[in-house]
Amino acid sequence: MKHKYLIGAYDDDDTLLHAVSKIRKEGFHIHEAFTPFPVHGLDHAMGLQDTRLHTAGFLFGATGTLFALSALTYIGAIDWPQIYGGKPFFNFPSFGPIMFELTVLFASVGMVITYYIRNGFSIFRDAEIVDPRITDDRFVLAFCRKQYQDDDEAMKIAELLKGTGAVEIKEVRLENELPPNLFTSEEQEEGHGHGHDHHEPAHHH
Repeated sequence: MKHKYLIGAYDDDDTLLHAVSKIRKEGFHIHEAFTPFPVHGLDHAMGLQDTRLHTAGFLFGATGTLFALSALTYIGAIDWPQIYGGKPFFNFPSFGPIMFELTVLFASVGMVITYYIRNGFSIFRDAEIVDPRITDDRFVLAFCRKQYQDDDEAMKIAELLKGTGAVEIKEVRLENELPPNLFTSEEQEEGHGHGHDHHEPAHHH
């Protein structure tokens, strides 16, 4: 099954930011934005929350710290206690380097795995991109045609894209569905999270 997306490509990041703000004020939901480099202010313009990846990293790191402390305590004080230079079995200061290393290991590996799962990456299928130039010089906004099935709505989006400076507007078909952005703010959910039922500008208080 092919998944259809209407995309608009821009050649400047400032133009993209202006377009995102205008399109959202018109009440349309942008499924995702793709840029060749991080664009300052884009997350706010899209109505997105801060990423929770750093929270996951802290939890993974804490797990690594506790695992190292538990393993060293069990090995050094319970399973195979040894006296080195008159030091106690539970020699906490000497655990420091290993606890640090496992904290870093668990946090880094855990965050990479979380990032891959969250973004739907897999070694078992080829990666699909909406436009190969998003890694070079194009800034792309994508709209899900499953949400905007009506051709009149698609035309209005296309007109908005053109009016905000899009240098190219087209429809693409992908084998795999683009994962929706789950980190939308409350404003995004209330104003744009349930589709576009009318074409009056959305008002937020």
